[in-house]
Amino acid sequence: MPEPANASPDPASTPSPGGTSREDVPAPGVARRRLLRRAGTVVAAAGAGAAAGALLSAHAGRQEGATRKQQPTFLLVHGANSNAYAFAPLIAALALEGHRALAVDLPGHGARANFPLSYQAPQDLAAFATAPSPVLSKATLEDNARHVVGVVRRIARQGPVILVGHSMGGATITRVGNQVPDAIARMVYLSAFCCVRIRTILDCFLVPEGRTTLLPTIPSVGSPERTGVLRNNWRSADAGFLAKAKAAFAADYDDAAFRNALNTFEPDESASLIRDDARGHPATWGRIPRSYVRFTVDRSIPPALQGRMIKEADAATPGNRFDVHSLRAPHLGPADPAPLAAILAGLA
Repeated sequence: MPEPANASPDPASTPSPGGTSREDVPAPGVARRRLLRRAGTVVAAAGAGAAAGALLSAHAGRQEGATRKQQPTFLLVHGANSNAYAFAPLIAALALEGHRALAVDLPGHGARANFPLSYQAPQDLAAFATAPSPVLSKATLEDNARHVVGVVRRIARQGPVILVGHSMGGATITRVGNQVPDAIARMVYLSAFCCVRIRTILDCFLVPEGRTTLLPTIPSVGSPERTGVLRNNWRSADAGFLAKAKAAFAADYDDAAFRNALNTFEPDESASLIRDDARGHPATWGRIPRSYVRFTVDRSIPPALQGRMIKEADAATPGNRFDVHSLRAPHLGPADPAPLAAILAGLA
């Protein structure tokens, strides 16, 4: 049918100002539909991008979580007359290198330590000698182990546990290894007791390698049979006492550093611990990877005794021998914790 003479020109056939045919420009309805389709595509693409971003973010989160989960935690166990605070310099050195570390207070130590009023200045030494010690007079090596086992199990949910024991803390971590070997990635003994053939800590000082210890030269206070604890007056101002304690614990510290360390000591330690069976069992403890850090100028646990304990442990588990490191340090460890932190970091 012919168009009327006065009909408006077909917009689609009218040349555009730039010379381009309007045939290239869609009709308004078509343009709207195309725009909606493109908008839908853009929205879909944006949604896909957001979803992809969310997936990438979740993946990154899982990777970060996995990394955190695999990062080991050093769990530090103190020795006699000590507490978690003694590890503060070492924990700081490890943290500065990006490592996680936690120190525990064993039962009757730290916040629960016994500091009788007679131990304060001015001291009443007669009263101090007989003052009760409610927790430590009943504490056993099994109590220590039970406490640490609970902490190990909680930390193991977050990643590997590297269990570190210093001095008498070695007896505690050995018993923990007997009980939960699968929860521990590695055990580290810092100039610590590691009994396998020797039954108790007390017996360690009865073998030839242990008889040169200077620990018996430090005067004690009171009667363990009466109080149930081994008690020392670390706040003594007696020059002879201080000299003997320094020789046993920190011979190469300067006097200021030694007094600083001495002020972290607690007066009481359970008398039971040195008589309790401290032996590691090859079937359980013996399958955990282990390291020994020898303090080569230790005069409390002499190097010869450290060597004997390492040798006997290796003989009991020839397929899982000690990884041995040596530091020129007294019983309290190096005054500068950096070298010890470096050894531990290498085990992570």
